[in-house]
Amino acid sequence: MNIAMILEMAAAAGSKPVVTEGGRSLTAGELLGHARAAAERFRGYPAVLYLGANHLAYPVALFGAALAGVPFVPLNYRLGEAQLSALRERHPGALVVENPGELLETQAPQGEVPEWVADAVAVLIYTSGTTSEPKAAVLRHRHLLAYVLNTLEFASAAEEDAALVAAPPYHIAGLTNLLSNLYTGRRVVYLPAFDAAGWLGTVRREGVTNAMVVPTMLARIVAAIGEGTASVPTLRTLSYGGARTPRRVLERALEVFPDTGFVNAYGLTETASTVAVLGPEDHRAAFASADPVVRDRLGSVGRPLPGIEIEIRAEDGGRVGAGETGLVFVRGEQISGEYGGRSSLDDGGWFATRDLGRVDDAGYLYIEGRADDTIIRGGENIAPAEIEDVLLAHPRLTEAAVLGLPDAEWGQRLVAVVVGEGDPEEIRAWVRSRLRSSKTPDAVVFRDELPKTETGKLLRRVLLADLTGAPA
Repeated sequence: MNIAMILEMAAAAGSKPVVTEGGRSLTAGELLGHARAAAERFRGYPAVLYLGANHLAYPVALFGAALAGVPFVPLNYRLGEAQLSALRERHPGALVVENPGELLETQAPQGEVPEWVADAVAVLIYTSGTTSEPKAAVLRHRHLLAYVLNTLEFASAAEEDAALVAAPPYHIAGLTNLLSNLYTGRRVVYLPAFDAAGWLGTVRREGVTNAMVVPTMLARIVAAIGEGTASVPTLRTLSYGGARTPRRVLERALEVFPDTGFVNAYGLTETASTVAVLGPEDHRAAFASADPVVRDRLGSVGRPLPGIEIEIRAEDGGRVGAGETGLVFVRGEQISGEYGGRSSLDDGGWFATRDLGRVDDAGYLYIEGRADDTIIRGGENIAPAEIEDVLLAHPRLTEAAVLGLPDAEWGQRLVAVVVGEGDPEEIRAWVRSRLRSSKTPDAVVFRDELPKTETGKLLRRVLLADLTGAPA
């Protein structure tokens, strides 16, 4: 089992372009040829590192590494020199930098490596590290193939279908978007750097039918469109995920893209991408409904994909009932849950996502924040996400984060960090009128922006360091 099988199948199926970037395109056959040539150069290295933005070099390096039988390690090009140097020392090998012909040899080859090793490592992807230091998640070929083969139909896309990929190549979404679109026969259009006007222009110019964005991208696109509706007649499906999407942003997006189907995709690096989906029909039904239960499904991440099981557990490990909040566990062929050669799956094959969530009577999953983010105030467990949702409903606030800072009396006190306008006491009163007093922030702090990853996840550890003066 090797992900290069997807490229070989695509090459055998037709000769239309499958990847486009900067006005240049490659057919599957051309991409396979470049990948085979790259594999000859990679063979024997312990790993292949990719350092760059979305570029045709990315799929060449990825499939070249797969054909050579060595792990592929996409690096975050936004990291500082010291951090990148440390990662290169940790993963010596061949370094590709945004040019299919440019290869920096950082360690001599160690001899031939078998191409189709059973259960071989396909990629090492560093997690976002929102609350602690990032760590390398191990994804084997079988995990990635299980995600693609269990959820998609080969060559099922229409001839004109094109998918716009703006997610960075070091993120799991960048990897699985390439594999899934290549498998279905949908041309991948790479956007090296995101801005709302450029994204909209690319959708129109390239006739994009499918796209995936993170919440910060969606908010900027909606703001760029303004009061009208988006003029993107080819766009049939718009997927979003990677972080929580403010309800106001999603509802406005449904208004400005009236003819586009929305998909909320929930997954993690360790799960080889998506494990649950809220599809277009659910979005439109919830948006149009006056029933608060149905309307609330706009805040859901949907139902599990085929082959995926989801369980909600209490802290003692027992299962909780429908509608009750607990820890989210997932199980399935695509689930890795492996770091540095050590599996974190339990004896039953379940992976602890560290997300808090609940499943309603109809099977819809709701994510309510990270367990690691839980604040303990006076012995009460408080989920920041609940308070953040109330803050984001305030008409003059655009971003919000709630953290627990050390407190001699209560153990932790609640501090809300917000972006927008308003009076701190008025904002505290806003929360108090909607939640009980113990969940009202003790203080409200304004910032021009909140620290986030490129995929829109809040970097709580950076924000906490800013507030306390502790190292990030």
